[in-house]
Amino acid sequence: MRSLNLCIFLSLTAAVVYSLPLDREQPPQQITHKDEEFAESYLKSFFNLTKEHERSFGRQGVNPMAEKLRDMQRFFGLNITGSVDADTMQMMKKARCGVPDTQVARFSTSGGDLKWQTTALTYRILNYTPDMSRAEVDDSMEKALNVWARVTPLTFRRMERGTADIMISFARRSHGDSYPFDGPQGTLAHAFAPSTGIGGDAHFDEDEDFTYRSTSGYVLFLVAAHEFGHSLGLGHSRDPGALMYSNYVYKNPDTFQLPLDDVNGIQSLYGPNGNVNPNEPTPPKTPNSCDATMVLDAVITLRGEMFFFKGSFFWRKHPQNPRARQSLISSFWPNAPEKVDAAFESHQTDQVYLFKGRQVWAFSGYDLVSGFPRNIDYFGLPRNVNKINAALYDTDTHRTLFFVGDQYYSYDEARRTMDAGFPKSIETLLPGHTSKVTAGFQYRSYTYIYSGSNMLEYSLRTGKLIRVLRNDYFLPCAN
Repeated sequence: MRSLNLCIFLSLTAAVVYSLPLDREQPPQQITHKDEEFAESYLKSFFNLTKEHERSFGRQGVNPMAEKLRDMQRFFGLNITGSVDADTMQMMKKARCGVPDTQVARFSTSGGDLKWQTTALTYRILNYTPDMSRAEVDDSMEKALNVWARVTPLTFRRMERGTADIMISFARRSHGDSYPFDGPQGTLAHAFAPSTGIGGDAHFDEDEDFTYRSTSGYVLFLVAAHEFGHSLGLGHSRDPGALMYSNYVYKNPDTFQLPLDDVNGIQSLYGPNGNVNPNEPTPPKTPNSCDATMVLDAVITLRGEMFFFKGSFFWRKHPQNPRARQSLISSFWPNAPEKVDAAFESHQTDQVYLFKGRQVWAFSGYDLVSGFPRNIDYFGLPRNVNKINAALYDTDTHRTLFFVGDQYYSYDEARRTMDAGFPKSIETLLPGHTSKVTAGFQYRSYTYIYSGSNMLEYSLRTGKLIRVLRNDYFLPCAN
């Protein structure tokens, strides 16, 4: 067996990133002694809880278990309690990567100057998965390597025999590298950082269902592109939009662009590509909640939580947690549009509606409702409406308000009909407001209207503007 660099083992997992149950009536989870033992083991594996920490228990009031729990909860954006609560256990029990989270940064390299000393690399595909045709596997691997070649001086040449820098194989369970796969789901693949011997190699779990483009399995191109990032010297990123984020999230392989966080990471190792096409699109950047000029796409309240949408992402915030967790929309609603124009939660149907252009998607929990997406004339909106700018449900009138340009429509949820006499000027609803509404929601009997980067607090009962607020009033800066 080729020599193994035991210090660097990087893997990609198919974790689901939801942390709170969507069922209203689900009883709270009871924490057992077995859960506490599991939590201790988890913290030892991923947050550096050591025997030395345990021996320090009680000295100067230190509880190392609680401290490490706070570190873990802070990392995942959970409520920081320092105790093994239901939300913490739910997060701990999700399938995940084997790299400790204490080593993850906004972008991360493997450390120790582990990178290739040449820019001309070779790769070899040792065997094939029966899930796909050989041509599809070949194409997936080539495109996955080109993701990194496009932004660096690196080149990749395929070898048909002999030992290549990156040896690619599919295997089940124990496969000769001391890191056995775990069967269906869980760990999808793993790769080794640049070094001699097994360094650079990428292994894919044959028990998984790999696909060329379908969302019914795991798109091999996406998994391979992530693993090849490890093969080139990158660690996992903390940025949920990055390719090197540890969890698998579907993205359309035909339109995939390497995010800016990954570009910064790989170029920190190898530098930029000196032959960049001037027409190459700008790498997508993950929105930052500290951006005072940011204009949100939509805001909804969903079963006690707030969701703030921007681009392909949303922040999810619980009122009792001062922090908001950022995720890709597709990680929560896999069948949703990549970006949304507007959104609202229906109190009548207990469903979430997401709008993009002239289409609307309805979700019950995480699942797309049968028959959706549909045209927005489902709500009785006229055909000349090509886009909804914002939507909100008014708890006083039991109406859903759709904002389009400088007008708004009123929809009767119970009767499923548009109210007569609409559209009306937004100013008739919000006196003095003449700008476009970009998002809106209600909270504790007040209505919050977003107009650009400002948020206005209204009382719809009196028609009065209460105060003008900053966007960070509900969505705190994460830095």
